[in-house]
Amino acid sequence: MRGIKIIFWLIWRLWFYIVMAIPILIMFPFLVASILTESGYPYFFKMARIWSKVILIGMGFYYKIEREQALDPNQNYMIVANHTSMIDIMLMLVTVKKPFVFVGKKELSKIPLFGFFYKRTCILVDRTSSRSKHGVFERAQKRINQGLSICIFPEGGVPDDESVVLDSFKDGAFRLAIDHQLTIVPITFADNKKRFSYTFFSGSPGILRVQIHSFVGTNGKTLADKNILKEQVRNTIHEQLLEFEDKN
Repeated sequence: MRGIKIIFWLIWRLWFYIVMAIPILIMFPFLVASILTESGYPYFFKMARIWSKVILIGMGFYYKIEREQALDPNQNYMIVANHTSMIDIMLMLVTVKKPFVFVGKKELSKIPLFGFFYKRTCILVDRTSSRSKHGVFERAQKRINQGLSICIFPEGGVPDDESVVLDSFKDGAFRLAIDHQLTIVPITFADNKKRFSYTFFSGSPGILRVQIHSFVGTNGKTLADKNILKEQVRNTIHEQLLEFEDKN
């Protein structure tokens, strides 16, 4: 029985990379055309959402999104969520319809095919370089001026210990939100770790629950309020994760 499960996981995990590549190859000319100019990004974003839906459906995932508050299409936001899985990016793209830009670690740019578009459309950060971290603020300002929202996973990466429900949050997302007076949108992904964690022989098709929480304003806030905002948002997501666990 254990052997059958291992074979299933092996085939299923390999299928993930196949289903991730197929829509990119099909849409490749249109994707490339959309990133040639900054004005083309909204079209790239629409295609990225199609790509994400194909992957999630192809992997046997179906998502259920609950909203406490709806995003205003004419407003920019700082979108934050817990980070536990490779499918967090896809689920975020499906969850939020308003165009946004990810701030993510530069290591992902090394992934074949995916990395080509990732490094040309996202704000990359080298967590070992203070210069790179500072540059994020300048690039984020440029994107905000273009009418785009920003998305950051404030844990700074997936916790090494998979028993950790939610790791501590880094400051970056909240510094940016305060500096640019962006409303913060906390989002909880309940099942991504269970369905598709970074442990290779694990996971299964099934539901992906998403909770979009009430927004957190930053109007009039200063950097002195950064830690309060950070803990408020983290507590919101953490409490939701514990509530989801109780329902399992």
